[in-house]
Amino acid sequence: MNSLYETDYHQWLGQQREHLIKGQLDQLDVENLIEELELGIKQDFNTLKSHLMILIIHLLKWDYQEKVLQDPWVDDCVKPTWLPSINNPRDKIELHLEENPNVVKRTDEAMAMIYPQAKQKAIDEMNKYARHENQKLNQDSFPVSCPWSFEQLMDKSWPVLKPVKRRK
Repeated sequence: MNSLYETDYHQWLGQQREHLIKGQLDQLDVENLIEELELGIKQDFNTLKSHLMILIIHLLKWDYQEKVLQDPWVDDCVKPTWLPSINNPRDKIELHLEENPNVVKRTDEAMAMIYPQAKQKAIDEMNKYARHENQKLNQDSFPVSCPWSFEQLMDKSWPVLKPVKRRK
């Protein structure tokens, strides 16, 4: 016979809550409660990593454009559109950390885990738009480990747009 956990999750959850409130610890579905707690903790961490991935990809692309390519057309026409794609994940990270303070202490771990993949994605995305072969990126185009601290990543005053140069 299927347990309530398998047939009606929300009812099962309410039942487990009532057992806890009433101190009926012997009535708890301990095996499934442990599984749910582990899944919740893992999901909180995975959500943090997902938002950090997006943020780091966009900041790597911005930084490369700023320091290496220095294409005036991109500065004038493209980079202003990138700021929302940088600040949106910051907002999501802030909200996620407020709602899940259990992952705050794991931000550095999350950054270290996702940086190699974020670096590769930034390389792949930037290479789609390289105008010349000498603009193509490789693994040496970015640092081996994330060049920014979590505090720097979350600083909404960075990056800063350069004033648009009007052509005469």
